[in-house]
Amino acid sequence: MRRVAYFFGSAAAAGAGTYVVIYLYRWQWQRAILCGVLLLVVEVMLLGIVLLGRLSRIEERIRDADRRQEDVLARLREKEARPAGDRFRWLEEPTSRTYVFVPVLMVTGVLLSGLAWIVQRIASATARPTAERRLAGRLAVLAAPGPARDADTNGINNPRGIDDLDDLPPIGTGARGRRGRTARVLVVSAVGAALVGALVMGLADLTQTREEDAKNSEATSLLLKVDMRGTNMTAERESLAAHQLWERCRDSTSVPLNRATLGTLGDGLFAGVVRPALTDHDRMRLRGCLEDTGLDRTHLTVVGIGDADADDD
Repeated sequence: MRRVAYFFGSAAAAGAGTYVVIYLYRWQWQRAILCGVLLLVVEVMLLGIVLLGRLSRIEERIRDADRRQEDVLARLREKEARPAGDRFRWLEEPTSRTYVFVPVLMVTGVLLSGLAWIVQRIASATARPTAERRLAGRLAVLAAPGPARDADTNGINNPRGIDDLDDLPPIGTGARGRRGRTARVLVVSAVGAALVGALVMGLADLTQTREEDAKNSEATSLLLKVDMRGTNMTAERESLAAHQLWERCRDSTSVPLNRATLGTLGDGLFAGVVRPALTDHDRMRLRGCLEDTGLDRTHLTVVGIGDADADDD
């Protein structure tokens, strides 16, 4: 269940983050804010799921520790409840002769210890250090060569031969492995940093405001459609909503729209004319502002946008 929550939460977070970037690119601030809030909510939800999972594991460990402690206490209390005479009952019987067994056992232990000491002394006096010599011969290949050993080439001081050192692992293998891991980590970090930098620079290039060449056309024309939900939505209310949105977005471009008119075509369609002609970036900003949600129960769609010359009808 937790994996399903992680999957859907990650998918929702990825979708919300993607649409935040898309709406920022389109200059639709209200939608970008809503997606940003949704992204924060999903992140808090995922963080809460992770914290709840860890807290549940901690509680389970505490319960296990409490159960083990209760078991130990129960065993100790059970042992304390036993009568003391059940352990060494033969000591409480004065008519029994079994108490003589303890001194006899102690004397036997002393005798056996003395016999073992005598055997050890005899073995140390008669045995030869054969095992030590064999071990020294096996470890001779691990010894560092001395000056005389370096000059010796006939194998007298090295009866097993220098070739036995080839069986040993090369010195520095572990260091090379650590250097390899360090190099891989550095490469992955560099690639990740390059990708993040490219993403940031790409988004900055897409969203930054830059100066553009002026259009040769005289004006820019727009065809708008206003959709309103609810009852009593007359043509006058549609015209009022369209003019409110139009006036609100007149200062959204880099150049203030001093000469911008909006006319009604009927059936919720409106035509707007802006002079002078807008650049491509200003078109995107004006379109994003108009299509963004600004009024209650009102949605405006830019059906078309293009340049208009002086001789156009």
